[in-house]
Amino acid sequence: MLAGILAVAAAVVAAPQAAAKPRASEPVYDFAQAVRETAWVDIGLDGDGDGRSDRVAADIIRPKEPAARGEKVPVIMDASPYYSCCGRGNESELKTYDSAGRPVGFPLYYDNFFVPRGYAVVLVDLAGTNRSRGCTDIGGPSDVNSARKVVDWLNGRANGYTTATGPARTNATWSTGAVGMIGKSYDGTVANGVAATGVDGLKTIVPIGAISSWYDYYRSDGANLRQGSPAGLAQTVSRRNGGQNCGAANQKLTAGATSNGDYNAFWLDRDYVQSASKVKASVLASHGLGDLNVKTINFGQWWEALNVERKIWLTQAGHVDPFDYRRSAWVDTLHKWFDHYLLGVDNGIEKTPGASVEREPDVWVDQPAWPAGSAVTLRPASGSTPGVGTLGTTAGTGTMSFTDSSGQSSNTWAAKPTETSAGRVLFSTGALAKDLHVSGTAKVTVTATPSTSTARLSAILVDYGPATIRNYTGPKEGIKNELTQSCWGSSGPGNDACYLDTSTDAVSVGLNIISRGWADLANHGSLTQESPLTPGQPYTMTFRLASTDHVVPQGHQLALIIGGTDGSFISGPAQYPKITVDLGKTSLALPVAGSGPSAVPAVLPVAPAQVAPVTGSGLERG
Repeated sequence: MLAGILAVAAAVVAAPQAAAKPRASEPVYDFAQAVRETAWVDIGLDGDGDGRSDRVAADIIRPKEPAARGEKVPVIMDASPYYSCCGRGNESELKTYDSAGRPVGFPLYYDNFFVPRGYAVVLVDLAGTNRSRGCTDIGGPSDVNSARKVVDWLNGRANGYTTATGPARTNATWSTGAVGMIGKSYDGTVANGVAATGVDGLKTIVPIGAISSWYDYYRSDGANLRQGSPAGLAQTVSRRNGGQNCGAANQKLTAGATSNGDYNAFWLDRDYVQSASKVKASVLASHGLGDLNVKTINFGQWWEALNVERKIWLTQAGHVDPFDYRRSAWVDTLHKWFDHYLLGVDNGIEKTPGASVEREPDVWVDQPAWPAGSAVTLRPASGSTPGVGTLGTTAGTGTMSFTDSSGQSSNTWAAKPTETSAGRVLFSTGALAKDLHVSGTAKVTVTATPSTSTARLSAILVDYGPATIRNYTGPKEGIKNELTQSCWGSSGPGNDACYLDTSTDAVSVGLNIISRGWADLANHGSLTQESPLTPGQPYTMTFRLASTDHVVPQGHQLALIIGGTDGSFISGPAQYPKITVDLGKTSLALPVAGSGPSAVPAVLPVAPAQVAPVTGSGLERG
């Protein structure tokens, strides 16, 4: 690391001691003169079965001046399958090339901002996409090796070539070997996967709205999520590749992702949480608490499995990059983060609070860590209205029933909280006497008796009460594009540093679904092996709800709703059952700030079995 620091010393300016300001890399290099080139890196696999080891295209832009002086620079890398099929960022930018195949347009602002500050930016096409050979395998060894081998190449441990198939070698003699990976969605997922290999040279990752386990993208505790299929995604991202035939690879994806929702070897290969102990890189993560695409369980389970220096941003928005909801603060944070972990600048970023959480639109609070809570057990009890009960620390008795059917959704279940519903049961705390800070990953244990041999379970947590929140179910999931632009770094021909400004899309609501989870009751005994249900026999199953950080304000009510098939998110069973819930053997493990049962505030004096009527619209949060 010392050599890397010295090599870019010209780009790191120390402020006068009297000003007491931290050092930072400065834009001292000429972006117009930057070196633009491509290396094809051998990943040691033959995904397309053509008898040759696959090579992935790594498009590089780096400052010219350090190389001319024999100095080396660190690398910011974004490995993606989307550079030719779908685009990156709010404006869906694609890579572009000149007539000789030299990279010209680098999506996003990383090159514009960081290359003048003494960094190289490397954008890698995953195998089977854009100009890379091979086939994508949706989070498996091919995807992970596509980026890991580039890290190896940057450290002199893998072979790189000047063309996709030719014999001429190229070496990254200009690289310090210090790499930081960044990316949103699939790109951030690859960063998680590479970090989980423990590869030397990867100093930090910045996963944004990223997957930590592909099982938890396509499945949920045995239930099939309505997210398409790995084979379908593979076909989408490889649509504009080099013409290689990936039919056999896609057949393997279809065979591996079994339709019954069981967790198997296919999913294990794509579960980075299981290898989180290997992670050595620091982590700066961001996730939308309203992300209904990459569900928040993905950041929650990953975060709690890590044992490295880390910081997280949690926004009310959906699947949105922080560049588009908190731009200036994010670029400043990212700048300091890379300076510290790739250049060794002592700027104190690692000592800042571990979590930054958006409580209201554009109102952020810092807290020492996430999660901020520990589990408290709450229990449902019956009330005076059939199907509507209480949620507290005392166990209930008896049973409640609902009937599953197609066409149901959590929105419908939550809409009329004081009324009996044939499709769900609802349990409320009553109006809270003080704020309740829910922070972490909740779990619900349900003892249910189905009337058929197949059954699904859904559970949601609802904050009842008026609020203004980001419109995360809106067209752009909590943001709006403006007509103006702002520029972040240097521009050049075919490579613009200017991006549309965004503003907050907020909405007033009367209820907010803050967490949800789904399960197949047939997987009550094991996620790896479902078993047929015997009608009339009770089964106990514990399943996870979405990770969150949310304050239920004083006067609001927190409710647990249990239903069958939440049709907006999961597929239904072969036969829809009537389900009877044993209240004495059903509970909610709720992570709340504070300790012990006293962490759950007392309720205000309202009818104990009633939820106050709700006005206004409701929104879901994943």
